[in-house]
Amino acid sequence: MIRPSWELERRRGLGHCFRKATLTPWRSWLQISAWARSLPNFLIIGVQKGGTTSLFEYLVQHPDVVAPFKKEIRFFGQNYSRGLNWYRAHFPLTYKLNGGRKITGEASPYTIFHPLAPKRVAKHLPQVKLVALLRDPVERAYSHYKMNVRTGKETLSFEEAIENESKRLAETLANILENENYPLNDHDTYSYLAKGIYVDQFKRWLKVFPREKLLVLKSEDLFAKPEKVYRQVASFLGLMPRNLKEYFPYNLDKHSDHLQEKTRRQLSEYFRPYNERLYELLDFNFGWI
Repeated sequence: MIRPSWELERRRGLGHCFRKATLTPWRSWLQISAWARSLPNFLIIGVQKGGTTSLFEYLVQHPDVVAPFKKEIRFFGQNYSRGLNWYRAHFPLTYKLNGGRKITGEASPYTIFHPLAPKRVAKHLPQVKLVALLRDPVERAYSHYKMNVRTGKETLSFEEAIENESKRLAETLANILENENYPLNDHDTYSYLAKGIYVDQFKRWLKVFPREKLLVLKSEDLFAKPEKVYRQVASFLGLMPRNLKEYFPYNLDKHSDHLQEKTRRQLSEYFRPYNERLYELLDFNFGWI
């Protein structure tokens, strides 16, 4: 497997500078030099379990993309209180962008879902280009659930989890809207169904960004034809066409357990009206049943 340059840098230690106390000198240097660093030209804003890691890995292998020190910075969601200089410190020095001939960006899939993120992004990055990968919301929800089970964040069955979702999220969402620095763990972790109501999320984004700034893609297309989607994204970002030697699928769900057919039918009916409104809003039929 080809390791992109940003991954090699991370493995040498730079990418851990915001987490390990033993690298305090690096952390200090990056914070001090934040003024000389570039803010991102593009954001992959979501969705979770939709292929964002794979797309990011493909993009940072392009010679005209300079990678940040980590893929998922989560500034416009979980880390907004840390301030813009903290965010800027994750990106390359401006001179490395060669007078604007190269670009940089990041991928934080929670961004699309956070209710305050669109206005935050518009405030700090009004010219940024946004990329969203949308996966069939039924499949996305179940993949999200299985990830939580594997990482020990979920102990309920899938059916129990979706039944209790509104109760788990209601208080958290109210607190987020009242206090923008409120902890986001439950809102991010247990939003199996809510994250699949894409139409409501895009309404927030389209209030503050013109449609032409937002590229919306099917995750299923990335999974099936990564080269085609990669070239589409490169064109949107103004990059020269380029093929990769390998399109390795990152964070692939290798677990073979399947969603119960009864639950699948119920969720398909649940998402149907939201999907239809999404198709109308974006003038594109994703074909999810």
